[in-house]
Amino acid sequence: MIDVKIWMDKFLLKLDETFGERVWFAGLQGSYGRGEATEKSDIDTVVILDELSASDIKIYNDMLDTLPERELICGFISGKNEILNWEPSELFQFYYDTKPVKGSLDELLEKIDDSAVEKAIKSGACNIYHGCVHNMIYEKDEEILKALYKSASFVVQAICFKETGKYVTRQKDLLEVVADEEKIIVETFLNLKSGGAVDFKRMSENLFEWSKKRI
Repeated sequence: MIDVKIWMDKFLLKLDETFGERVWFAGLQGSYGRGEATEKSDIDTVVILDELSASDIKIYNDMLDTLPERELICGFISGKNEILNWEPSELFQFYYDTKPVKGSLDELLEKIDDSAVEKAIKSGACNIYHGCVHNMIYEKDEEILKALYKSASFVVQAICFKETGKYVTRQKDLLEVVADEEKIIVETFLNLKSGGAVDFKRMSENLFEWSKKRI
């Protein structure tokens, strides 16, 4: 498996060579950020520049092409002004799921109030409801179902934060603090993530009923 610290050192060096003092923030998300990575995990990077132009996007892409494990690199790049004016309900997950490696995102905290967390929960549940119904009728795709459960696990993180004031980074740790209905969602997600069998009808119906109640 990749030594992500060594990889990030190379990434930061290239980032500094490419953009210099224009880098406002750099961080790591996803399973590597949470310390849960496997050999198949993506390297989910976050980069915020002083501003972002179309030419910067090409330059950044070319920079990534020079790095090892290019096929595993994904993530997010933005200008500072855009992220400071982002939809607050989306900033909630973004802030708490990003591990800083250069700079800080603390300037975003003033935008993440109770209403932003509540909206993150509501809009997340609505999107899952819509996606679940669509998949049950039209696509009937197991991979879509897995992705919906992943999204639902993020909503559970927001629910936990709303109820306790604490952000639980690792989904498995949520099992110790959430209610039974949310626990079923997280348990199913973790089972699917580890390669467990898909019971499409039962899992789809459970997810549908859960998102319906959350709406």
